[in-house]
Amino acid sequence: MAAHHFTLIATTLAAGLLLPLAAHAEEAVMATDRPDIVESSAVVGLGRFQIETSFASESNTVAGVKTTTRTTPTLLRYGITENTELRLETDGFIRDGQDNGFADVALGLKWHTHDGDEATGKPAIAWLFHADLDSGARAFRGQGVRPSVRVVAEWELPHDMALGIMPGVLADKNDAGEHFVAGIFAVTVGKSWTDGFRTFIEVAGQQLSSRKNGGAVVTYDAGMAYMLSPAMQLDAAVSIGANQYTPDRLWTVGFSVKF
Repeated sequence: MAAHHFTLIATTLAAGLLLPLAAHAEEAVMATDRPDIVESSAVVGLGRFQIETSFASESNTVAGVKTTTRTTPTLLRYGITENTELRLETDGFIRDGQDNGFADVALGLKWHTHDGDEATGKPAIAWLFHADLDSGARAFRGQGVRPSVRVVAEWELPHDMALGIMPGVLADKNDAGEHFVAGIFAVTVGKSWTDGFRTFIEVAGQQLSSRKNGGAVVTYDAGMAYMLSPAMQLDAAVSIGANQYTPDRLWTVGFSVKF
């Protein structure tokens, strides 16, 4: 099945089945995996469904030629236990001025293994296992299945601040079709100003590899999130590329809802 058909059907069916339950379910404050790169250590909970969707615009200039790529990143999360969730993630519909179509889909699992404790300095920890599938439009399709493993550690700090780190590793193919392994490492610092409003700054090494394998893709990020309700969030973020291997600028706005 085409990637866009699968994503649209999954979203429609899940929302249609679970929306009636939202009105009756007891609301709990949601934790999202956006808009920063470092994922949350939290999972959605048994039987809960969460949609995190957005619009993003990325601009880059190479040899005096500027390109703009617009995407609709979307993450679907469903809790199969209180500590484990299934995940479907995609950049959605892509338009870059020359081509347009749907992005590859990634299937994954998040496993929350440890709760945090501010008093003892113990971090909350979760593991993420993903596999990107070559399922998108030809212009944007990757090469084969690309697995990745990441671990997230989050510390609650004094003065309503938080620290998150996310190391990881991914496997992919370069333009010559050769397999390579790259590192991932991101650090974020956040501040909760009220119960419903938070901001963050971040340095994110989204792919740390040699030049022939695409180089080190590193961004400096900043953003905010505002809770419209315990189960509904608006967010926004901006990113600046740190080097020649990273797009110059990106901005995004997003909306998340939990059922």
